[in-house]
Amino acid sequence: MPQSKNPSIKKEDTYKALKKEGMSDEKAARISNAQAAGTIDHNSKKLDERDKGSLMEEAKTIGIKGRSKMTKAELINAIRQH
Repeated sequence: MPQSKNPSIKKEDTYKALKKEGMSDEKAARISNAQAAGTIDHNSKKLDERDKGSLMEEAKTIGIKGRSKMTKAELINAIRQH
C-alpha cells in the first residue's frame, strides 16, 4: 500500500474527495480514517430522526462546547457545522 503524504490520514483518496466537497480538514480526516478502520456506522439515522440524548453524545464525542444548553435543533446545526 502506498504511503500517504500525511501519515495521520489513513485513506487519502477519501480525504481529498471530502475536502473537494468543502469539508473541513478535521472532519475529512475523521471520516476518512473511520472509513479506513471500518468503524463508520452505515445504518445510522439522519440527525433529525435521532433523540436529543444521542445528539448530546455525538456532540460530546466531537467536542462541541456549550452543548448542554442547546436545543435539539441547535445540536443538529452544531454537529452539521463541525
